[in-house]
Amino acid sequence: MIYNPLSTDYKSIIGAVPNNEKIKFRVKGDFDSVIFVIQKDNEDICHYQMQKNANFFEVELTFTVGLYFYYFIVGDKFISLSNNFLGEISNEINPFQLSVYDSNFKVPNALKGGVIYQIFPDRFNSVGEIKEIDGRILHKDKNELPIFAPDEKGEVKNNDFFGGNLKGIIEKLDYLKELSVSAIYLNPIFKAYSNHRYDTGDYMQIDPMLGTEEDLIELINKANERGVKIILDGVFNHTGSDSLYFNKDGNYDGVGAFQSKNSPYFCWYDFTDFPKYNSWWGIKTLPAVNKGEDSPFIDFICGSNGVLEHYTKFGIGGVRLDVVDELPAHFVEKIRKAVKKMNKDAVIIGEVWEDASNKISYGKRRKYFSGDELDSVMNYPLKNAIISFVKGGEAKDLSYIIKEQTDHYPKTVLNNLMNILSTHDTCRLLSALSNVDTNGKTKEELSKISLNKEEYEKAVFLLKVATLLQFTLPGVPSIYYGDEIGMQGFSD
Repeated sequence: MIYNPLSTDYKSIIGAVPNNEKIKFRVKGDFDSVIFVIQKDNEDICHYQMQKNANFFEVELTFTVGLYFYYFIVGDKFISLSNNFLGEISNEINPFQLSVYDSNFKVPNALKGGVIYQIFPDRFNSVGEIKEIDGRILHKDKNELPIFAPDEKGEVKNNDFFGGNLKGIIEKLDYLKELSVSAIYLNPIFKAYSNHRYDTGDYMQIDPMLGTEEDLIELINKANERGVKIILDGVFNHTGSDSLYFNKDGNYDGVGAFQSKNSPYFCWYDFTDFPKYNSWWGIKTLPAVNKGEDSPFIDFICGSNGVLEHYTKFGIGGVRLDVVDELPAHFVEKIRKAVKKMNKDAVIIGEVWEDASNKISYGKRRKYFSGDELDSVMNYPLKNAIISFVKGGEAKDLSYIIKEQTDHYPKTVLNNLMNILSTHDTCRLLSALSNVDTNGKTKEELSKISLNKEEYEKAVFLLKVATLLQFTLPGVPSIYYGDEIGMQGFSD
């Protein structure tokens, strides 16, 4: 072995390292000379002659906060990263990564060693009379199929509901505790038009079909009594077009940004040529907000008596940030400060689908784990690797992802990664593990697929294998509600 970044014989600190702490790199081999080459992201390359000590060549250095890439020169060749995550002699440079974070960065231990349970509130459980609201379709039968097809205007409105509410979650707390759940992540609960509620209508109001603010406080208190934290979904990249702030449909009192340039909310939004506006991925029901450094929207979310302070004071255990890569660094930093000001033990989890340690978004390198932004992310790379492996993929591919995350993330982050296998944005785990061919199938066709007995039993077996990996690898296992009882469902 020439070099192994995951062995302290070769790299004195495994994983990301704190700034200003000495770290020793060692290469083993019968070489005449070894040069250590390292480059901070977008800065000049530095060369260091490594000193020979017995069978090793070594160099000891300290680094400032940032992202670095390094390799070694031996003669006219390089020691580069191989496909088994070791150093190998190569004619080409494939650098290793070194993440350096602020030594003051601390991740709360609230999640570590526990189990997260994700709930899509409308679909989980209901208690009491379900409040019917104009413009919403309420399914009386829980076994009915959700409405997924476009209406006569070609629009998919997502305005059908099954009536899940906060009291329904309270009723199930003992059941969740029996599953060893220590944190519940709720998809959005604020007032909105749609059943998914990612089109926020009013941040300061709980959706009336879900219940009241008093119901939320009761849920938080009763969950905390059981040692269970409540994590809310923070959707701060856009609002709904049908909202108190934009009011495109005129359903709210007052003047929204879409109605007039004189609206107090006009500067919240990104208008191109009024009334034309930018929206998230071109979805016109999700107008994008202005996220500049002086945006009053950011102050509304993060400022004194703002949205985050309002809900954190109730005792929530953290916030999951929707599409965090759409939020600029200054916004994420303010979110962290606002939450930690109220509760230093609250966690900030980001929705990132790639390696969050070196993510580039809109041409900018993100610094999620430098110390000022996130505590954790949803672990989509591991999810994909586990599912691929248990369905017959190569073990080395799963091994590589595990090693890569161990090497790239701070140890405290690694221990708190939200290890998912399915979510509201993906295919149900059981369906994903089946061999059903979904290529080219329409939503109508997908909605009618149910596994036969043989397919179901095989998928359940694979689910258990996948879950064994999920529960024993670094990070916090996260169960999407219903996966524990074998619910099915292909991608929407």
